[in-house]
Amino acid sequence: MPTIKFTAAKIKFLEGTHGKQVDYFDEKLAGFFVRISQDGKKSFGVMYRKSGRLRRMKLGTYPLLSLGKARNEASKVLRNAELGLDPAAEKQEIRKAETFEQVAREYLERHAKIRKKSWKHDERVIKKDLVPEFGSQKAKDISRRDVRSFLERKAQTAPIMANRTRALLKKIYNWAIMSEIVETNPVYLLPAPAKEHRRERVLTKDEIKNVWNAINADVSDSDDSHRKMKTLSAGIMKLRLLTAQRGAEVMSMEWSELELDTGWWTIPAEKTKNGLSHRVYLASPALAIIQDMKAAVDDACSRYVFPSPKADTHINNPQKALQRIQKATNIDFVGHDFRRTAASMMTSMGIPRFTVKKILNHVEPEITAVYDRYSYDAEKREALESWAKRLIAFVTETPAEQKSAA
Repeated sequence: MPTIKFTAAKIKFLEGTHGKQVDYFDEKLAGFFVRISQDGKKSFGVMYRKSGRLRRMKLGTYPLLSLGKARNEASKVLRNAELGLDPAAEKQEIRKAETFEQVAREYLERHAKIRKKSWKHDERVIKKDLVPEFGSQKAKDISRRDVRSFLERKAQTAPIMANRTRALLKKIYNWAIMSEIVETNPVYLLPAPAKEHRRERVLTKDEIKNVWNAINADVSDSDDSHRKMKTLSAGIMKLRLLTAQRGAEVMSMEWSELELDTGWWTIPAEKTKNGLSHRVYLASPALAIIQDMKAAVDDACSRYVFPSPKADTHINNPQKALQRIQKATNIDFVGHDFRRTAASMMTSMGIPRFTVKKILNHVEPEITAVYDRYSYDAEKREALESWAKRLIAFVTETPAEQKSAA
């Protein structure tokens, strides 16, 4: 049992011995090894003791499973073994999972919830689309033809969602292959069912005014039973336009993230797309909207600014409100267009693109950005104040003022 220092390059060029199976162990992590079979195929594994007995557990095949990921998995197995658990036995139980629903549930618990911020989206798609279609079938028996037929039907009514569902199904099967639950991926070589075009939609000045006024009218016209939800949905849409932040970040806003006296909102790293905490300045109109939310919500114990009426969480998708505004204005737009519109309007006002990038929390590819700890608070504040003034001018401008400006 030779012991060597594992590196990505060394694993890549490592060879067997005279056509015999051989295990190489890692100098850095005791018990972690790579096995080279008689035909030269490589796989990672880990060796540990359980009740005095030596156990070996295969982690996955190389290069499908990288050295870094394999070492992390091996560390996890060894920690669990120290706690008295038997990871190999647990893996055998997982391999007994027969139905797609069981495999999808394991994917959520053992992979998505641990490694993906968007795991709730995966969970919704699995429950709404994948389980009703494939849930009771054996995961290994689902064919490429089955998947193609399902995706083609999905694409007829929701083409972009069909693409997203295909991507998720592919991830589930890739995970299942690495976990040795199935041998093949039925999504392999299947093209996306729908063509996608990068959306460049930016609302015009008149469209901004019409949408904003329709949002106000939607709240005013509601009865008491729907007023709270409509008020919250209106606040979300307006804040997305005022702050240029992502919908998920606005919807999950918490009172603890706000400094109402200074006008700053700090989005924690675990909520941002790039994993970096982000400070957003809240101009007066934005602060007023947030105060309106406090008045509209009768649940003083909720930590969320936009609490869900159905559970102890926040609103996840005010899609019905968006659809009502689309119908009332006859304007084609989606929620993300608010962010793009705000960014485009700010640059058209002469605000530097670099400042707008800071407001959008876009990651800079330059190496020097790692060392740039200046937060650009002053620039972001000035830009968002200017944009708020311009936005409010748009939505309150009278026809006479419009004619005079023309």
